Amino acid sequence: MVDTSELHLDTRGRTVLDITAEVKRFCAGRGDGLCSVFVPHATAGLALMETGSGSDEDLFDALGALLPRDDRYRHRHGSPGHGADHLLPAIVSPSLVVPVLDGQLALGTWQSVVFVDTNRDNPHRRVRLSFLAG
Repeated sequence: MVDTSELHLDTRGRTVLDITAEVKRFCAGRGDGLCSVFVPHATAGLALMETGSGSDEDLFDALGALLPRDDRYRHRHGSPGHGADHLLPAIVSPSLVVPVLDGQLALGTWQSVVFVDTNRDNPHRRVRLSFLAG
């Protein structure tokens, strides 16, 4: 049986948002299994990465270099460079799966679950969490 919940996020002013605590709360007390984290948006993604050591800003800079916000894109509605937002999920996956052991995320020492959002046109975001017991 799969148990599912949904997070509601406001990403206004933030490209990288650490959601590890919310995912941990969802998995707490559930035993062993897998936690699926999914973003039902065409312009956002998820990553496992170290946060708070400058990596957030490095990711922002790297995405800016890979996906410049200018008028080169065929997808042109929204703010300038919005076409880049629609390419983001091809680079930063809209889903990931984390093993859960005894109700705890089995993350590496420096890994955090982060929501990545370059889209300035829509700060109201959702993340679906699903737990599959082992």
